[in-house]
Amino acid sequence: MDHLLELLADHDDASVLAGGTDLMVEVNLHGRRPGTVIPVGGLEEMREWNHRPRSNSVTIGAALPYSDMERGPLAELLPALAQAARTVGSPQIRAAGTIGGNLGTCSPAGDILPVLAALDATIHVLHRDHSRDIRFADFMTGVKRNCLTPGEVVHSVTVPLTRGWQGYAKVGTRNAMVISTASACLVHDAEEGHVALALGAVAPTIVRAVKAEAWLSRQVDLRGTFRVSPETAHEFGLRAASETSPITDHRSTAEYRRHAVSVLARRLLERSAS
Repeated sequence: MDHLLELLADHDDASVLAGGTDLMVEVNLHGRRPGTVIPVGGLEEMREWNHRPRSNSVTIGAALPYSDMERGPLAELLPALAQAARTVGSPQIRAAGTIGGNLGTCSPAGDILPVLAALDATIHVLHRDHSRDIRFADFMTGVKRNCLTPGEVVHSVTVPLTRGWQGYAKVGTRNAMVISTASACLVHDAEEGHVALALGAVAPTIVRAVKAEAWLSRQVDLRGTFRVSPETAHEFGLRAASETSPITDHRSTAEYRRHAVSVLARRLLERSAS
């Protein structure tokens, strides 16, 4: 890590290469020509994850590939993360792509990002001369833009563990190996009595539907297990969609994206209450 941070400080235009599933697309299809490329896949501490029972959290290395999130103990601790990881590309892409790459690219369609938003993740950033802990809500600043400064790199991510249902769902132009047209992650915290909903691919950044969350808390007692009527779930979806600002592009229309996230939000809420 010390060597990496020295290299980044000395080459502030460097591109960090983890799995390369985004960077090589930019090179091969969009003409990007990085001057210096620094691979981090061999740094073991960035490929590890740790469960911290005392703080009731999990810390995930930035170079951990999606394939390590799909199943096993990490998937049991963070089911929504596992569900999102399983929707990413092909098995080959999931064996290479990483959580740090999703954060470095910061595409609104990134599958892992709504999960980090709904879980209120903290991003751990290192520089040769300093370190920073950044809330996910403050990390993503626009379409493929984040708050990293020259010489900084995402080292790891910490997410709190909650007791309650959580899930992820997305819509695309086909059933597999597809970039999200719209996506959603819902996390029910049964102890705090709160539902968090994050929406992807429907705004320049990941959207936390805070107004819909607050409205639901006034309608339903969310402590422990709960039930929700079809009418309440439908209204929750509509309110969530109203907080988005989708665009029309080659993948979808703004109208369809807004409809899609309303359906995703409704279905995830109904699943959490079943």
